[in-house]
Amino acid sequence: MTEKKQSTSKQALAYQVIYSRIVEGEYPPGQRLVVDQIARELSMSPIPVREAIRQLESDGLVTTKHNSGAIVALINEQEYFETMELLSLLEGYAIALSSLTFPADKIDNLRNINQQMKGALEDFDFVRFGELNKEFHFYTYEFCPNKLLTDHIRHLWSRLDTIRRAGSMFIPSRAKESIQEHEVIISLLEEKRPFSEIEQYARMHKLNTLQARKKLKESRTK
Repeated sequence: MTEKKQSTSKQALAYQVIYSRIVEGEYPPGQRLVVDQIARELSMSPIPVREAIRQLESDGLVTTKHNSGAIVALINEQEYFETMELLSLLEGYAIALSSLTFPADKIDNLRNINQQMKGALEDFDFVRFGELNKEFHFYTYEFCPNKLLTDHIRHLWSRLDTIRRAGSMFIPSRAKESIQEHEVIISLLEEKRPFSEIEQYARMHKLNTLQARKKLKESRTK
């Protein structure tokens, strides 16, 4: 049992290290992941590293090629669009479910996160802004009773991380609008607005980001 726990712990460590390096851009899209080299760096056997890479592959962050082995997945903009569309549906419903039991004394936590987002934007700290944005969204459905739903949403966010890390999806003008829309979501939760109203607005919030990205792409191709 002890050996199994140690193996699981090492796999989790390997996963976190490789995941962080992908998200932060240290491992760029297309880079080959050499199991033995990573294992030496982490002072562990290749087995937990190999298992971690398999998990990253199931998360969509790594792909396996016949001649090259495991490589960091290339950025797929179409996948980004499709993932955002799915997230708009799932997050809208999850936030509306969460609103039914969202504690009134926890609303200020959302305000605090949103205020920190304003500060990060003013400081041009776009990496921190992205981290806080994720934290805000996760907290809006913190009290959602459907844990299978929220687990799936978090998995989709992980798939988006590999695209967002390069900064190619960040739109400063949209960031300001996003903060304003967060304030509306906070008010909707605080006022206990109808389920359908919260679901619709939360969905629109996510789709607005998607539309902003599509417009930017169209303007670059003209």
